[in-house]
Amino acid sequence: MPQLVEGLPEGKYAKLANGHTIHYLDQGSGEPVVFLHGSGSGASGHSNFKFNYPFLAENGFRSIVPDLIGYGYSDKPDDVEYHIDFFVECVKQTLDVIGVEKVHLIGNSLGGAIAIRYALTYPEQVKTLNLMAPGGIEEQPSYFNMPGMAIMKEVFTGGPNKEALEQFIRRGLVFDEKHVDEQLVNERWGIFQQQNMQVINTMVVPNVEDRLGELNCPIIAFWGANENMMPETGIAKLTKKCKNIRLTIVSECGHWVMVEHKDLFNRMTLDFLRNG
Repeated sequence: MPQLVEGLPEGKYAKLANGHTIHYLDQGSGEPVVFLHGSGSGASGHSNFKFNYPFLAENGFRSIVPDLIGYGYSDKPDDVEYHIDFFVECVKQTLDVIGVEKVHLIGNSLGGAIAIRYALTYPEQVKTLNLMAPGGIEEQPSYFNMPGMAIMKEVFTGGPNKEALEQFIRRGLVFDEKHVDEQLVNERWGIFQQQNMQVINTMVVPNVEDRLGELNCPIIAFWGANENMMPETGIAKLTKKCKNIRLTIVSECGHWVMVEHKDLFNRMTLDFLRNG
C-alpha cells in the first residue's frame, strides 16, 4: 500500500487483470467522466483535477479520477516498460473492474495522449474527448525541446528535491505563480518521494498525428497561450486533422488551464457534456 500524503484524499483501489493495482476517486452519479492526469514529478489525479471533478459530480455526472500507473497512490512497478499502450491497458482494466463501459474522457498532457489512444483503440466506448494540450501528436524529441519538459526531466533525474520540484511547477506548468500554493507543492512532493525513475526512463508515447482523423466522437480542446510543455504546432494539428473539434486558446495560461482558469474550464466542459 502507498504511504498516504496529507491533503491528498484516498479513494478506492482496483486490482487489475494484469496484476497491478490502480487507485481512483469516484464521486457523483450519472454518465461517467474519466479524468486522466499528466505526467511529471509527483503527479496524481487529485492534484491535477481537484478544482474540476467535484464540480462535475455536483452537476449530474459521475467523476472517476484514477491515478495513472506509476503515479499517485497507484502501483509504481520498476520492472515494466511504460509504453502508452500500457497506460491505456491499465485505464481499460480499471474501468472493467469498476463496471463502466461508455465514458467521456478528459485528459491533460500525457493524460490527453492516453485519452486519444484509448479512443482510437476502443472507439465504441468513448462518447466525447476533452483535451488540454495533449501529448502524442508530435515526435518525442520535439517535446523535450520545450523549456518545461527540460525542467521536468532535470527534476526527475536529479532525485527528490522539494525546491527543484516547486520550480518545475512554477516555471513549467503555470503562467501565474499565484496558483502554486504550499498545499499543491506538498501533495506532489509526498508522491514524488515514492516514485521511481522507470516511468520517465522508459516512457514511450508514439506520434498519432496521422490518425487524428479517425476520431469520430465530439472533441473539445484547450490550449494555454503561454504553454511551456507542448509545442504550439499541436494547435493546428488538432484543429485541421480532427473532424469534430472546437479548440479554445486561453490567454495568460500555461499548461494547466483547468487550474489557472478553472471556472472557464468547468463552465465550458459542463456545456459540452450537456449539449455537445
